[in-house]
Amino acid sequence: MADTPPATRTSPRVLCIAGSPRRHGNSEQLVDACVRGVAAEGGTPTKLVVVEYKIKPCQGCNACSLTGECVIRDRMNEVYPMLDEADAIVVGSPVFFATVPAVLKALYDRCQPYWARTHVLGEPPRTPRRPGALLLVRGGGDPFGFQAAVYTTKSVFAVLGLDYTRELKEEGPDSPSDMGRHPEALARAEEVGRSIVRSAKGE
Repeated sequence: MADTPPATRTSPRVLCIAGSPRRHGNSEQLVDACVRGVAAEGGTPTKLVVVEYKIKPCQGCNACSLTGECVIRDRMNEVYPMLDEADAIVVGSPVFFATVPAVLKALYDRCQPYWARTHVLGEPPRTPRRPGALLLVRGGGDPFGFQAAVYTTKSVFAVLGLDYTRELKEEGPDSPSDMGRHPEALARAEEVGRSIVRSAKGE
């Protein structure tokens, strides 16, 4: 999908995805800080709270390999245009059993049509590629850490035409009130927002 080169945009559109099933928890607070950074750098942020969309899981029917479109009719149909129109995408998520929670994984899996269009139907990959970033937070204690969440997200970014340009991994905060004791983490998330705008502008 051809698009205007990022360097020509004065206010890049940045989709900031809050992937937790719990509202206003630590990962969403990181997303909110990122949104502030995007706005401060002159970008146009859109915040998407995944749990509010009640996205159904992929049913593995492979219909998208015939048409390039998903046959499930739910609010994911509102999400696809957001993914398409964004000049950059940031995902914020807690780590559940070393990966992303089910509500976010449902969104990830429903990106299968993008894979089908390129790898089955022969459509050219999206150009130009866009920057993507991941904000992760976990309480700690799981010996498998962050890597499964990182690799899962990188896989989805690849089919969306996103370069995995930045990541933030915060360990320690657990209850929703914990992030208030980690202002440095919020500052780092805000800087991710600023930096991804610069990348989307081609700076």
